[in-house]
Amino acid sequence: MTELLIAAGGGGDPIGTAIVHAALRAGADAVVLTYGWERLSVDPLPGPLAAHDFTGLEHGSLPVPLITTGTQPIAPRGSTLPRLAGHLPVKLTLLDPHKGVEDLAGHIGRTAHALGADHVNVVDMGGDILAHGDEPTLASPLLDALVLAACHLTGVDTTVHVAGPGLDGEIPETTLLTRLTGNGTALGPTLPPWTADVLRWHPSEASTLLAAAATGLRGPCLTRSGPLPLTDHSGRVWNLPLAQALNHNRLAQGLADTCPDSLAGAQDISLKLYGFDEVEHERRQSLRRPPARDRIDDATFLNELDAWLRHQHATNPDTRYATARCAVESLGYDWRVAEQMRDLLARHRPEADAFPLLSLAD
Repeated sequence: MTELLIAAGGGGDPIGTAIVHAALRAGADAVVLTYGWERLSVDPLPGPLAAHDFTGLEHGSLPVPLITTGTQPIAPRGSTLPRLAGHLPVKLTLLDPHKGVEDLAGHIGRTAHALGADHVNVVDMGGDILAHGDEPTLASPLLDALVLAACHLTGVDTTVHVAGPGLDGEIPETTLLTRLTGNGTALGPTLPPWTADVLRWHPSEASTLLAAAATGLRGPCLTRSGPLPLTDHSGRVWNLPLAQALNHNRLAQGLADTCPDSLAGAQDISLKLYGFDEVEHERRQSLRRPPARDRIDDATFLNELDAWLRHQHATNPDTRYATARCAVESLGYDWRVAEQMRDLLARHRPEADAFPLLSLAD
């Protein structure tokens, strides 16, 4: 039987979902439902992508479209999902939230039926799926809440997996651990070889930190959200019943009760319950984004990177690492430059490249 998983938050969550699946059910075939919602550095337009924002989606035996290496976002929209489809050992399918909660529930339920799956595994990177709505650093609760509400409406048995508590920078680890029970399950220390290949180029910080912690790295790491701790909890995953996760998430409860028939309607409920609309927030951010450099000169870039690393070490002496995305975007480069940076470091600064993070060396 093929297992059905849902990457709850979009962006890099399919990577974390595949890592969790490999650790807990290695060898089992899996289909991963995922949103096409990425950071503005990847997709310059706000909000999640719909099926009509892609070409080359495959429509086969499943009620949701399959993402392949031949799939492409229609410009100016951007997506890492087609490239991920060629790297991850799972099938990626598109989850489209634009028609509301009941439509999502229908797609999840019909997909489970088509696969012969009597269980759904929801994987959330970082733990904001357990948000209460009053956390000061909470930034993106909507998609997670939509997944919880939709799974509740399907009636299909569902388990929620929280991987790397706090690693998305939205709810601190210490807060999340009070909402989880037990010690969780370790995902490392050995990760599948494809993990290194994916994290050489993908900008997901949460998945990078999960992999780093699972392989044993510890200490504060500088991210685009600020310093985040890598602890003995960071490379682990916790499992909880859907009802327990839903009990924490007021937004999911509100969505399940009202069943808005559009993404805009779900945004309105988020605004009412939590006080903000992340799609509108992203729209305002998109208007303020400065252009990024997408070409590098090797010598110039290495000098800039070395100076940046020295500055970060001096100003954050207790911080041991930095993500590649934090480094390249702080220097004003496009996220795609990170892969070239890895190649440069391998040749010229191997001591500074503590995969999958950069070392803040003396």
